[in-house]
Amino acid sequence: MAASSGSKWLYLLLCTSLVLLLCIEFTECIVTYDKKSLIINGQRRILFSGSIHYPRSTPQMWEDLIQKAKDGGLDVIDTYVFWNGHEPSPGIYNFEGRYDLVKFVKLVQKVGMYMHLRIGPFVCAEWNFGGLPVWLKYVPGISFRTDNEPFKMAMQKFTTKIVEMMKNEKLFESQGGPIILSQIENEYGADTKAYGAAGHAYMTWAAKMAVGLNTGVPWVMCKQDDAPDPIINTCNGFYCDYFSPNNKETKPTMWTEAWTGWFSDFGGPLPHRPFQDLAFAVARFIQKGGSFTNYYMYHGGTNFGRTAGGPFITTSYDYDAPIDEYGLVRQPKYDHLKELHKAVKLSERAIVSADPTFISLGSYEQAHVFSSKAGGCAAFLANYHINSSTTVRFRNNRYDLPPWSITILPDCKTVAFNTAQVGSKTSAVNWLPTNVNKLVWQTFNEDVASVDSDSRMAVSGLLDQLSVTRDASDYLWYSTGVVINPSELHGVPSLTVESEGHALHVFVNGELAGSAFGNGENKKIKFTGNANLQAGMNKIQLLSVTVGLQNNGPRFELSKTGVLGPVVLHGVGRGSRDITHQKWSYQVGLKGESKNLASPTGVSSVDWIESSLLGLTNRPLTWYKAYFNAPEGVEPLAIDMKSMGKGQVWINGESIGRYWTVHAKGSCTDCNYAGTFRPAKCQSQCGRPTQRWYHVPRSWLKPTQNLIVVFEEIGGDASAISIMKRS
Repeated sequence: MAASSGSKWLYLLLCTSLVLLLCIEFTECIVTYDKKSLIINGQRRILFSGSIHYPRSTPQMWEDLIQKAKDGGLDVIDTYVFWNGHEPSPGIYNFEGRYDLVKFVKLVQKVGMYMHLRIGPFVCAEWNFGGLPVWLKYVPGISFRTDNEPFKMAMQKFTTKIVEMMKNEKLFESQGGPIILSQIENEYGADTKAYGAAGHAYMTWAAKMAVGLNTGVPWVMCKQDDAPDPIINTCNGFYCDYFSPNNKETKPTMWTEAWTGWFSDFGGPLPHRPFQDLAFAVARFIQKGGSFTNYYMYHGGTNFGRTAGGPFITTSYDYDAPIDEYGLVRQPKYDHLKELHKAVKLSERAIVSADPTFISLGSYEQAHVFSSKAGGCAAFLANYHINSSTTVRFRNNRYDLPPWSITILPDCKTVAFNTAQVGSKTSAVNWLPTNVNKLVWQTFNEDVASVDSDSRMAVSGLLDQLSVTRDASDYLWYSTGVVINPSELHGVPSLTVESEGHALHVFVNGELAGSAFGNGENKKIKFTGNANLQAGMNKIQLLSVTVGLQNNGPRFELSKTGVLGPVVLHGVGRGSRDITHQKWSYQVGLKGESKNLASPTGVSSVDWIESSLLGLTNRPLTWYKAYFNAPEGVEPLAIDMKSMGKGQVWINGESIGRYWTVHAKGSCTDCNYAGTFRPAKCQSQCGRPTQRWYHVPRSWLKPTQNLIVVFEEIGGDASAISIMKRS
């Protein structure tokens, strides 16, 4: 008896899944490609992939995230490799904890999925310094990402180390492992022009170097139109249906970053990408012959510690992804994409067996049809109008198409999916109180008066912050003295300070004169305020603060940070006095950092004061500590920092990251999924803090006596800090 069409589709899906599992778990598979797709063990494949970055979650979360990705219809997990996390000092490597790359790849294999390992090692990724270690900047004669021998030598050494590590663990598909693809460099095409011939030479060298490592799997370069054979050039963007590889006869059409949302920066609103438009974009890509789609991000996660780059990138890297920052599925985006993947998989045989035939169905309507004797027939019916639904006739049948949508017919007849029609409910996020009682705080104040007493550096003029700190801390003190005669004081003196840093706190004679902050649109800052100057010696102290280092752009390693001047006193003597070029002393970091106050072992190195004895709030440069028992339940946890200003927070010595409750400025209007998406189109949080909640991984907690330490820069009310659970 003939099977029903639904039974046949189910049978095809089961067969495909069986081949995948056999290939990953039991055999050494050959990965090649042709113009249609990647070919794994002799089979052309339409593959869906999702980016999950291992350092942006915890090892305890990894398997659940990977399993949810598989359950969502993905075949591949994609991750960058983060050089600065793995080699924090030259030749000193870290593959522990959140940086246990081998464990992460093996979990991908355990769950029964493939892996795309994007080694880079430049990654951008809104990650500090683009993933390159800061020490690399100070290698003699170096220039990043160009035909420069010191850079190429260091890059090749690290890339080779990662490849050899994967080979030793037999993790490439050619060895029976899950890795079917690797990437070298990252979005270099846009920067090539800035480097001229040296840029092209570097790109060519990088491609040859990667291929020479003999991984047995293909290499890709994203956004690199001139990538040399056999490197596959790929597309990144909100839409990639326009894209073709540089050799249409030999290379498949691949989308290495289908942006599911967008990142957020402190002071900006939160971007949201409608799930209907995301599905529409993916269907557009596949109907034009696309065969590999990677969602960036599928789980965004958290920029723990000081890993966020930018600058000004938030600690949350949620990215409006199908799996949210806390590891919970975001509906209906997760289920909607899952249904898309099912419909495409039902069409896979037809798509990989034939080139699409274009048929116009009207002014805004069209069909792409895949038909062959070997693969059967599949069709994609599109309506590009952003306002009007329509009905089209295709092969003697009528189909209703909502605006800005594509309907998929896996047998050229039966509707399996439409990108605009919602099949699942929207998930609502609830923040619920925990059984943690109100925290009892103790405080410790940074002693501004003694800042320069231990300074070991004093030079004439102002230095670039990074050249002094080497990114060991967000904080650098600039201190100088100014002698003023009684006759020079007229009225109320003031001070102006210009800085390339991201935040600045100005102290005059030990008192906070004021602060200034940059943002994602204006990274330079200027402080102007009254200065409490007096006759005799005056102490000027400037605390410059970074909020992540530049992470992309040509020669980004040359970008400056910190107080570079001018620094000018006004209302002194006959007018103003420029103190930029006089002698300044420097101190890296805070006293609390030097004493390691955030750690369980260092917290007792100072005398803490019971905050209840002080009854004070809004004090700058203050450390807070408290203890709490682990909240009951299994739900993800977060700290509510709405009552604080700006600073950092730690749990049991683990850095949650930077917090900053600056309110978002932007345009938060109603969002229509139809029409071309850009990050400014659909936004939320206007007039509220860009980020209020900060993820606390449960694996960082003990049953009792968990230490929370907060460093507050500008002042806040710690009594209102609470630990909540997300559901």
